Amino acid sequence: MELPAADPGRARPRGSAKPGWTWEYTGYDPAEERLRESLCALGNGYFATRGAFPECAADSVHGPGTYVAGCYNRLESRVAGRRVENEDLVNLPNWLSLRFRSRGEDTGGEDTGGEAPAPWLSPDTAPPLDHRLTLDLRAGVLERTTRYVDHAGRHLSVRQLRLVHMGDPHVAALRTEFTAEDWAGRLEVESALDGMVANTGVARYRQLAGRHLTHVHTGTAPGGDAVWLRCRTSTSDIRVGMAARTTTDGDTAIARVHGPGRACLLLRPLMEPGRTVTVDKCVALHTSRDPAISDPLHAAVDRVGRAPGFPELAATHRSAWEQLWRACELDVPGQAGRILRLHLFHLLQTLSPHTADLDVGVPARGLHGEAYRGHVFWDELFVLPYLNLHFPEVSRALLDYRHRRLERACFAARDAGRAGAMYPWQSGSDGREETQRLHLNPRSGRWLPDHSRLQHHVGSAIAYNVWQYGEATGDAEFMHTKGAEMLLEIARFWADAATWDSTRGRYRILGVVGPDEYHDAYPGASRPGIDDNAYTNVSAAWVLARAIGLLRSLPEPRRRDLYERTALDEAELDVWEEVSRGLLVPWHRGVVSQFDGYGELAELDWDRYRERYGDIRRLDRILEAEGDTVNRYQVSKQADVLMLGYLFAPAELHGLFRRLGHELDDTAWRRTVDYYLRRTSHGSTLSSLVHAWVLPRVRRADAWRFCQEVLTGDIADVQGGTTGEGIHLGAMAGALDLVQRGLTGLECRGGVLRLDPVPLPELSRFGLSVRYRGHWGVRLRLGGGRLRITVPVSDREPIEVALAGRTVSVAPGETRLLSLPGGYRARQRETAPDTP
Repeated sequence: MELPAADPGRARPRGSAKPGWTWEYTGYDPAEERLRESLCALGNGYFATRGAFPECAADSVHGPGTYVAGCYNRLESRVAGRRVENEDLVNLPNWLSLRFRSRGEDTGGEDTGGEAPAPWLSPDTAPPLDHRLTLDLRAGVLERTTRYVDHAGRHLSVRQLRLVHMGDPHVAALRTEFTAEDWAGRLEVESALDGMVANTGVARYRQLAGRHLTHVHTGTAPGGDAVWLRCRTSTSDIRVGMAARTTTDGDTAIARVHGPGRACLLLRPLMEPGRTVTVDKCVALHTSRDPAISDPLHAAVDRVGRAPGFPELAATHRSAWEQLWRACELDVPGQAGRILRLHLFHLLQTLSPHTADLDVGVPARGLHGEAYRGHVFWDELFVLPYLNLHFPEVSRALLDYRHRRLERACFAARDAGRAGAMYPWQSGSDGREETQRLHLNPRSGRWLPDHSRLQHHVGSAIAYNVWQYGEATGDAEFMHTKGAEMLLEIARFWADAATWDSTRGRYRILGVVGPDEYHDAYPGASRPGIDDNAYTNVSAAWVLARAIGLLRSLPEPRRRDLYERTALDEAELDVWEEVSRGLLVPWHRGVVSQFDGYGELAELDWDRYRERYGDIRRLDRILEAEGDTVNRYQVSKQADVLMLGYLFAPAELHGLFRRLGHELDDTAWRRTVDYYLRRTSHGSTLSSLVHAWVLPRVRRADAWRFCQEVLTGDIADVQGGTTGEGIHLGAMAGALDLVQRGLTGLECRGGVLRLDPVPLPELSRFGLSVRYRGHWGVRLRLGGGRLRITVPVSDREPIEVALAGRTVSVAPGETRLLSLPGGYRARQRETAPDTP
């Protein structure tokens, strides 16, 4: 897959960013509309709004949606004769709604006399003559220009600028400029807050209950210059307040018309040929989950009344974005750099500094759509390592989300007959297991049992993020309190889940599902789950070892308090030590097995299935629709074993295997990578990321192919329509981290910044900045066989940097130029494909 080519001749919006900072679509294509809505969504970490047409309501083509982080609601549905309960991230009232139509002759704003109003203009009622969307990443502004011709042949040009304010997380704004090209008369504009919305953004969920809002009331704010809407979620009882101020220039008649569930303001500006009329809409949004307010409606009305005009809002919004871009300096040349900026843009719209004040986790699909119901999975494993080195306060808040739900995870473990904490595979508002019991195969139309709740490896992902955060930040206070508590209980769960098998002389973890997800049972088995998933067992061994080390290093008063409160003693730690060295790691034919018995499964005729179906990423759905099961075959959605190479640097991975009694040398690892490379369908966007991370280290020529798939996964919608349901946040953040840590070999370990760059000719020169242990804006630049590191002036201690077997100290205000190992430079001199 090639990176999409830039369009050097495309027009850019007035006051636009530099080339390489815009994302553009031309023409109206109903089949592409959902994809564009996701990729043109705007947000600020508190809420986000999809890039939908303001004049269009939700239907089979358009999916407008506004989502507030952490705003969930639970509904019951009947599916396949069973009652099911699902918690969803709620689609809140549509603040964007603004529709328009020409009225022809001036009627003075009255509804009687003159020409009857035309139908509301939209791309579906009047196909646009021209249409262009331009997303300005640097400014965080979406520009839309469209030319309509109505039923009477009148031409109307529409230009809109949209923002969701990055400085004030409760404010959004829409500026619309109307130009009558060849006619005079009144234009009717309806600016609304629409509370009659539902969660309908994912087609396969539409059989399920999706109307989450109730008690919708509307009105006009005191003074008459704003309308408001209030409502609440039906079961979680979250109150929502929204207010909108709509203003216009010129000769305009105004009326307030509130319909059922909609607060509406009607404007009828007088249009003249060639004259532009501007309509500005400013919106404020609050919920009862917000801190420091008493009533969300009062807060919204007050905020919108105090908000400045659109030019001032745009200026402060742009300033806030400039600060974020400085904190995340990334200099990658060509199209790869342009795509990475888009990824970073969407990451920051979902998880911004505003997130640090919220009780939320990492939604797998961002705040960009309703896929996965807005749930929190293990995707933070691919997100937090990037945030640790730029916004550690956000990382800590996301870990706090997990800590607040530690008690619930302990309850879940106890209910399952286990000790410690068993975190859910899917989490939402309160940390209970939100994974569905049934899932729909859209190929067969059948509802099937969902056993993905057996993915207990999510606990290891949380422990890994705790440890990585501590190493990157040196935040001893967190590590000695909340971090130690989570590591303790997760380790306790793994030690209790491991059972001794005397016939094999090993501890085993039975009845789980790995990240692969394709294999949720053995062929013909009566129970779900597989045994001794290599990723699960090795990562559990790592958790146990890290927990032991952290607990024994705690300051004595803290250790005593924690031991007393959790009834922990040294004898239990001795058990952990034994389990951490005795867990079974399955092998077959000289490679690490994905799970025990994997090598005994049948081989799939890959060529036959590719020839028959083309795209076979979702082999599980294909085989089930044929009456077969993916459980019978040596195939993987994503290769679990290779995930170990993603988590752990080569030296640490080899050490882990030695601790478990195995030698995983470079030859065995390369053989293992090759084995799964031939048996993985990449049904997850994270699969290509893991391959892109691992392959350069084993010197595979096709590493760049997987890097390209990581970069283009969402923009090319390689998963076949899924991006339109929301971006893949883990893959986007992972692509950024691939440059930040994967290609630089950057590790934060033992108070030393360790670097081990990996050759990748197609991305051999790049620069970035990181925030490391109180040093803001440490700059790293790789190129020409050398690494330049600059530490900004401050009163902090020097940074210890390890590279190529030596350690140097770089003091604040100092720049050091370090030569890379000879093997790296030799690799860079090899002939490479065309670079981006």
